Amino acid sequence: MIANLHNADIPRPVIEVISRLRELGHAVYLVGGCVRDMVRQVQPKDFDVATSALPQEVQAAFRKVIPTGIQHGTVTVVTGGNHVEVTTFRSEGDYLDGRRPSSVAFERDIVKDLSRRDFTINAMAYNPLDRELVDPFEGQKDLQAQLIRCVGSAQERFSEDGLRPLRAVRFAAVLGFTLDASTRDAIPATLDVFRKVALERVREEFVKLLMSPRAESGLLLLEQTGLLDVFLPELARAEPEVARQARHAAQVAAHAQEIRLAALLADLSTGPHARDLCLRLKFSNKAADLVGLLVEHAKLEARLEDSDPALRRLLARLGVPQLPDLLAVARARVEARAPELRPALEQLGARLEAIAATKPPLVARDLALTGKDIMATLGVSPSPIVGEATRFLVEAVLDDPSLNTPERLQDALRNWRSRPTGGA
Repeated sequence: MIANLHNADIPRPVIEVISRLRELGHAVYLVGGCVRDMVRQVQPKDFDVATSALPQEVQAAFRKVIPTGIQHGTVTVVTGGNHVEVTTFRSEGDYLDGRRPSSVAFERDIVKDLSRRDFTINAMAYNPLDRELVDPFEGQKDLQAQLIRCVGSAQERFSEDGLRPLRAVRFAAVLGFTLDASTRDAIPATLDVFRKVALERVREEFVKLLMSPRAESGLLLLEQTGLLDVFLPELARAEPEVARQARHAAQVAAHAQEIRLAALLADLSTGPHARDLCLRLKFSNKAADLVGLLVEHAKLEARLEDSDPALRRLLARLGVPQLPDLLAVARARVEARAPELRPALEQLGARLEAIAATKPPLVARDLALTGKDIMATLGVSPSPIVGEATRFLVEAVLDDPSLNTPERLQDALRNWRSRPTGGA
């Protein structure tokens, strides 16, 4: 597998930074995820450089440097418009809050730097100039075995940073690896540390897991290790069959964050509760609103016999732009719960799409009469009756879109006004 490193495509700016630091007598390596990915023959998204040079020495070596995290030894070298992150080898003091070390000490030894990292597959360093791999914790061996294993004691690693257990499960899901037994066993014992983690960090890892090709197995592993009950008890405490269907629905749903979330939650909560749940996990208001809306209307199999007016009312509440997302959630639910309904659901989807394609009037702004027109027709000034009249007209055109002309709406308004209860 080391041959994969020698053949990897490393960007020229990265090589230039490594070469410059080497010229000045410093030890320099590529570290972490980029080495892991190159060994796997996956093109890395980022290339992180680690060096024995102190931050001030790195700054002195290049014309333009941004002190992005200089207190922790990280600076960003800007070369030819490219940004290369360079971090001094370091060791860490005790973790007192389950999030970050109490102190950082700069080191000259790459092995000391690697020993502070979370998993063996992330604790490798590669020098592309000398073609040297530093792998003191057998990360390459674990990659071959498709194993997620902590560096050193899993209990210690998880007690240092409470997010690491969730990262372990996320890596297993994304890469299709298994958890080393000692790594897995350490998770339930360190859940108290995990509970200290900011929900923004939990959300980021959870989304990566949910969007992976193996979301279903990842969600099950979250449940089995006790992590899920900490931040998503709605799924962790669901009836086993309901939970299984929810996991499978998320797995087969279209590859979009809100769609997968809605497919996961559709049978675990109501629309408003799903929205609140998303806000609890620090999703944006926009994402939470969409997930809540999709969950509220997800059970389309209950609408297979609906009339066209009923489907227009559904589109009015949903919003036509959200129809593709709703159909994606409904398909995932049916696939997980009742695959025999797939043909009927597709027929309903085709009906909804055909109705939407006619661009029927669905809301007040679609009416052929404005608020001023309504007041003129009724001979009234701004008052609650205008709102009542508008709602009446919207309901009328939802029943029969052909009514949506100025003349027919005016006739309908006059008839409504002349009724004993009209406008009351």
